[in-house]
Amino acid sequence: MDKINKCLKEWNATIEALGQGKQSLLIRTYKTTLKEFLLYPTVSYTRKDNYLDNFQNKYHSFVNENALPKKKGDKVEIKYYVTLENIAEKSAQSTGRLQKYYIWTPEHVKLYLGNRKAYIWALRVYELKEPFMAEHTHGALVYANLKNEVSLEGIKPVISDVEFNEVLKQL
Repeated sequence: MDKINKCLKEWNATIEALGQGKQSLLIRTYKTTLKEFLLYPTVSYTRKDNYLDNFQNKYHSFVNENALPKKKGDKVEIKYYVTLENIAEKSAQSTGRLQKYYIWTPEHVKLYLGNRKAYIWALRVYELKEPFMAEHTHGALVYANLKNEVSLEGIKPVISDVEFNEVLKQL
């Protein structure tokens, strides 16, 4: 596919962690059938006064710097395309050993999961050749379809094949 309009909505700091190779996983309470999507930035965590408590200490300045997406009027900047390479089902307790691959605290992850199973999404992240300014999308909380398709020509992986294969081995 050389163009796409499907998006996963995610908090901007998490998107930037994925896009800068600081994170390679998303931990969810659900599976998905989407195998590829763009990352659409949101600001949900920044509405909480203590949002930094959800992130590992070493990432606090990174999270502060990337809390809000770049905007131009009502449009937000989309910079990353993702392929979902694997979903592993794990217990909430086993997610702590994967903290090398995400920026949240293990306590936050366990609180988010509660007594539910964890679905660990291994994401291969690519940077778009040119960022795309997308109109605000209404509707679905998790997914969105852009009005216009985004070109995937010239995308580049944000981490090497060797680094990504190591992530897959850990699952």
